[in-house]
Amino acid sequence: MYRPHIKVKQIGLLLVMLLNFAVAWAQNKPTADTTKVFSLEDLRMMVFRYHPIIKQAALFTQTAKANVLQSLGYFDPALKASFGSKMFGNTEYYNHWDSELKVPLWLAGADLKVGYDRNVGTYTNPETRTSLDGLTGVGISIPLGQGLIIDSRRNTLRQAKIMVQYAEAEQVKQVNGTWYEIVKDYWAWYYAYRQLVLSQEGVELAERRFKAVNTQTKLGDKASIDSVEAYITVQERIVQLDKNKVELQNARLLLSNHLWNEEGSPLELPADAIPQMVGVNIEKPSRMVLDTLVQKAANQHPELVKLRTKGSQLAVERSYRQEMLKPKINVSGTLLSKRRSFDSYVPGYYDYNWSNYKVGLDFVFPLFLRSERGKLREVKLKQQQLDYDIQQSGREIKNDVLSAYNDLTAYEAQINVQAQSVKNQEALLKGEMQKFELGESTLFLINSRETKLIDMRIKLESMIAGYEKSLAALYYKAGSRQQL
Repeated sequence: MYRPHIKVKQIGLLLVMLLNFAVAWAQNKPTADTTKVFSLEDLRMMVFRYHPIIKQAALFTQTAKANVLQSLGYFDPALKASFGSKMFGNTEYYNHWDSELKVPLWLAGADLKVGYDRNVGTYTNPETRTSLDGLTGVGISIPLGQGLIIDSRRNTLRQAKIMVQYAEAEQVKQVNGTWYEIVKDYWAWYYAYRQLVLSQEGVELAERRFKAVNTQTKLGDKASIDSVEAYITVQERIVQLDKNKVELQNARLLLSNHLWNEEGSPLELPADAIPQMVGVNIEKPSRMVLDTLVQKAANQHPELVKLRTKGSQLAVERSYRQEMLKPKINVSGTLLSKRRSFDSYVPGYYDYNWSNYKVGLDFVFPLFLRSERGKLREVKLKQQQLDYDIQQSGREIKNDVLSAYNDLTAYEAQINVQAQSVKNQEALLKGEMQKFELGESTLFLINSRETKLIDMRIKLESMIAGYEKSLAALYYKAGSRQQL
């Protein structure tokens, strides 16, 4: 029996189903509360203020400066004094008082000395015996051979100062590496979120279609198998949605590893926080930017700076080892005086003159110099090895930058193609729905095209996330950080 009012109702339900479907897909991106958007710039501000690894990196330079201060200690003036006395049988055997202020000088490795000696007593060595007032002396010790150009203390201080540059490069390297890993975790969170959003939309569409088909089945316009097929699609997408929920939770936890507050307590990324949205109309850095990055990498890359700093250290060490090949010839001279106080006037000729003095000469020269020659040869070999490292590392860094740029070019092309494919698939789905409305298609084909469209959109988001990671890699491999 023909019942026209039932047919009209069925057509109306079908039109409602199609209208809901079109509205759902027209709203590709959910309207987000901007207060919940956690952008990459927000992340950068928190990381560079509170992240413990970033704070730790700053200690490299402070440690190197502490080593410089420690090396400067070799040039600290030193005051030393000694006293000894012996009395036996009412006889003063000796009464010795020796004191000296030694001031190391940077120039020529010399030492300035000011001293006071008082050695009296019955059995005091005549060489060192003084009057009861004692003797004061002002003198200097100068190395004329080994140590004149550079000595161990100047060698240590110069290398310590060079190590400050090494520490600064190490700090930049650690900061850049930490930020690069954080950026990758951010875009992994972005992809997990977008995948969940698209999966949620797919579930909603499948549930909406199942309700419409189930209603038509009850009205007798559709076979019950169509309702079963629609429900199976709902179940499959729910399973995928649950999987994506777990992936998003894990991605959120991974990103939370980098969140800290001012007190140093760990923070958790809120469950309602969402990443910043990225469109498909991307534009990779220009060739001019690439050339700038390549040039900057050649001059300022942390790894190359560290290698060149080691080269500077070896140059100082080589100069020191060459100095060690010279004989040791140390001369010293001291002008003597009985005066012990200089409060009234500056000491002059009548206090110190050339007729009262002490002089000394020390000479040492190993005949074969095997130890010194071996150490010098070792330093030269290290310099050759370092030159090879700089040469190879420079080339690898340049090629890494170019490789990262090639990845960006490939992602740019792939995203453009994928975005067009998504539009084409949307057109196919719309056409299939029109055919279904005319009774020329099946629910299976609509589900198939819709599922493929969801997969293609998820793949597009994966490419966008991959592009952003490659963009961060470009700057990281150039030895700098991406400017947001």
